[in-house]
Amino acid sequence: MSFPGRENQGNSSKSFDPAMRKKPTRWTQITLPALALVVGACGPDPEPMDIVEATISDVQDAILAGTTTCEMVVQAHLDRIEAYDQATVNAITVLNPEALSRAREIDKSVGAGEELGSLFCVPMLVKDNFDTQDMVTTGGSIALAESLPPDDAFMVRRIREEDAIIIAKTNMAEWAFSPRQSVSSSFDTTANAYDLERVPAGSSGGTASGVAASFGLIGLGSDTGNSIRGPSSHLALVGIRSTIGLTSRDGVIPLSFDRDIAGPMGRTVVDVAKVFNVVAGYDPADPYTEHGRGRKEADYTTFLGVDGLDGTRVGVMRDLVDPEATDTAIARIFEEALSDLARLGAEVVDPFEFDLGAQLERPGMFCQRFRYDMYQYLASLGDEAPMVDVLEVLETGQYSDYAERSLRSNIERPLDTHPSQWDPPCPDYFEHPERQGYLNDLVAAMNAAGLDAVVYPSWTSPPAHINRARQEYRGDNSQRVAPATGMPAITVPMGFSYGNLPAGLQILGRPYSEGLLLKLAFAYEQGTLHRRPPEGFPALGPDGSDD
Repeated sequence: MSFPGRENQGNSSKSFDPAMRKKPTRWTQITLPALALVVGACGPDPEPMDIVEATISDVQDAILAGTTTCEMVVQAHLDRIEAYDQATVNAITVLNPEALSRAREIDKSVGAGEELGSLFCVPMLVKDNFDTQDMVTTGGSIALAESLPPDDAFMVRRIREEDAIIIAKTNMAEWAFSPRQSVSSSFDTTANAYDLERVPAGSSGGTASGVAASFGLIGLGSDTGNSIRGPSSHLALVGIRSTIGLTSRDGVIPLSFDRDIAGPMGRTVVDVAKVFNVVAGYDPADPYTEHGRGRKEADYTTFLGVDGLDGTRVGVMRDLVDPEATDTAIARIFEEALSDLARLGAEVVDPFEFDLGAQLERPGMFCQRFRYDMYQYLASLGDEAPMVDVLEVLETGQYSDYAERSLRSNIERPLDTHPSQWDPPCPDYFEHPERQGYLNDLVAAMNAAGLDAVVYPSWTSPPAHINRARQEYRGDNSQRVAPATGMPAITVPMGFSYGNLPAGLQILGRPYSEGLLLKLAFAYEQGTLHRRPPEGFPALGPDGSDD
């Protein structure tokens, strides 16, 4: 199967069942007595709100004020998906059939004055590798097209406990193999909402384009090397990869468990911090979180202030801005970002002296453990698992052409032996001497320079053309520091190249410094206001049309 570009959408002989792409049911005006449950017998009737670029506070304040309802908010997002998605970005895989009924339940709770969760009525998009017990979870593979997990992933359960509403699942690169693009054998190709001829990067491209186009208020993605920060950078979003050990990966289809991270991707730093409050923390089902136990902050939003850069020292990792390889437009935007950081109160240390090349030459830095990790995941599905060994797809033909090489590269890897027992062994992150050495050397260099954080462009090239994703793949900086070291990093919009192609500023910090990173990102975001919505996705009319 081959998906070189969007021209192949829906033409594959292995394409998914169109019935899986459920159409939302048009909202029907509820009766005045029902509205009275929400806003009381007096006052103006609630009305649909403009949800383009809306924030969590915008939505929740309007619901509590009685000017709109949760049902109206959810329906507005469903209407946008129906009006725009399949004709443009193809970000959505399946809709949540219970989204509207859950919204009505929240409206009743509002009307009754009941206690609400911190994310009440936040319509969220969730990447298709997060287990959802009420929606299929394919991991971008046609082999899992009918896989309905027995329970929710940890993060999915947490956002639901806080009364968020999962409105839909989103497309991704098959098995999360590609940082370049988001093409799956289950739901095909996702485009960049800012330019439909460009990629959204991979593998969380569906979440990124969907959130950018206001199909959801915020979303969840996963990041093994690039896949939260890269798509966020390409779609003018804020995306955070947390410290390894601070967040659980339980119920997230793995690519490499010793590097995988899951977390929020949103349009504002505040919204990302609010969701991060909910999804971070200890989970007994993920042994890595034992190392981060007790390291979560009580409330990450308390770090946010417009003066957050005052008095800070920020180092520039010039090895990640190679003048021979960096696109000239991105280089110019990055230099402007450094000027803005200084204008907003930071002392910019340029360059930050650190031999990155020597660190990247450390042996055994990446462990090809996908087959083993998938064996563990498939076992978690119980008797309903569609296979035992992920490499069975090589026999059934349930894969796309671009995924074959990555699949076959795992053939020699043991199925049921932990990588630490291989010959040669591949230790887990916390026992890995080379990865811990990289971490210790970088933290020591930051300490010696008196730095609070390090900055560099998330990508040094604009998004590739969708039909030349492999040929034009260059400039991906997200792979080179955070995944190997386990350090946290956040990307925040730093402007647009060539008129409408987003670029991101990446800020890297010491382990468990997520509060500081959010603080710096917020101050930069508020001091520059680079974020703007993509064209081609205007607000819909009262009847849900784009007229």
